[in-house]
Amino acid sequence: MKFLSKFDVIALGSALLVGAGMAYHLSSRMAPQVLTAALPELSQDATPAGAAADMPLSSNSNAAANTAVFAGGCFWGVQSVFQHTKGVLNAVSGYAGGLATHANYRDVSLGSSGHAEAVEVSFDPSIVSYAQLLQIFFSVAHDPTQLNAQYPDEGPQYRSIVFYVDANQQQLARRYIAQIEASRAFVKPIVTELRPLADNVFHPAEPLHQNFAALYPGNAYIAQFDAPRLERFKTFLPALHRGVPVLVP
Repeated sequence: MKFLSKFDVIALGSALLVGAGMAYHLSSRMAPQVLTAALPELSQDATPAGAAADMPLSSNSNAAANTAVFAGGCFWGVQSVFQHTKGVLNAVSGYAGGLATHANYRDVSLGSSGHAEAVEVSFDPSIVSYAQLLQIFFSVAHDPTQLNAQYPDEGPQYRSIVFYVDANQQQLARRYIAQIEASRAFVKPIVTELRPLADNVFHPAEPLHQNFAALYPGNAYIAQFDAPRLERFKTFLPALHRGVPVLVP
């Protein structure tokens, strides 16, 4: 039997301390806050600071648009959540917030292209409203308190953004964030950005990144980080959840 020298013991102890320190760093700084119940749907009374109280509010955006774009970390999981949402006609993984010349996975992964991994959601407003999509996005699709990250991923490409397509979506999102903050459902402040989609067109991601969670449920990343979101979705908002996902053709 070979015994460890005191130098081996010191080296092993140092390695364990470094590992424990990294684990604590990740768990304390990046671990997401997981809600125990869904956030309430948008209240008609929710008005953010600086907004007119009598501003017209519709739970849907322009009926001609019927499109919503959300960024909340790795698009595999966000896409999967909306693919399991009743009334969603399509949910496409892609990139938003940057130039078309850099709208590809290699460039976006560097974190310097300006893009965020995002999902474009096409929906039927007679079945699901934009306000309900916001409820799903903030309740189960991601943790809106993580800045430039979404556990376990780090970088500005994983930041939380609502890309609005019209003024009504902008107001709905502003009011909903104000309502969440007032409820103190999250311990940390909401860091979700509100940005107009008109400034930067949505760019669909490569075919490899479409339907990833549905095609590879046994993938270690999907099983650990994305499958639990679907379980929470089914438990928190059963009236909006559907078992069979709508897939990108």
